[in-house]
Amino acid sequence: MNNFTHWNEEGRPKMVDISAKEVTTRTAIARSTITLSDAVYEAIQQGGIKKGDPTQVAQIAGIMGAKKTADIIPMCHPIMLQGTDLQFDYEKAEHGYELHIQATVKCSGKTGVEMEALTAVSIAALTFYDMCKAVDKTMVIKETYLVEKTGGKSGTFVHK
Repeated sequence: MNNFTHWNEEGRPKMVDISAKEVTTRTAIARSTITLSDAVYEAIQQGGIKKGDPTQVAQIAGIMGAKKTADIIPMCHPIMLQGTDLQFDYEKAEHGYELHIQATVKCSGKTGVEMEALTAVSIAALTFYDMCKAVDKTMVIKETYLVEKTGGKSGTFVHK
């Protein structure tokens, strides 16, 4: 068990000590995709979602998710985020549409914000589903992944 960073000498979970790490500017971009039917897309375009604009509510939920990541992912450090933004892009698919949700999260700190960006898009996708499920429950939340991260000891990562 000593090879694992999140386990102590007794083989029990621990939060990694980051006290000796340098403060650097860190960014992370994550993406999630949700498929939706023509009916859901049309309802959104015509203002027919009774709960309101699903992307506006998902935007707020994604930001809140990024801020609360340490509360729901056990080994994440609480981070003072300095910026969180989400973008929503509809794309016509073979059947219906795909909504691509992207989050960009930034901070200056001792640990990265990858989990915050991933949590942001995950919560945004779940919120979008919740907002639209009365129209059609067949939506599918698809791949969620880290697009890019910068800063810290490991430097830049770009998903290929």
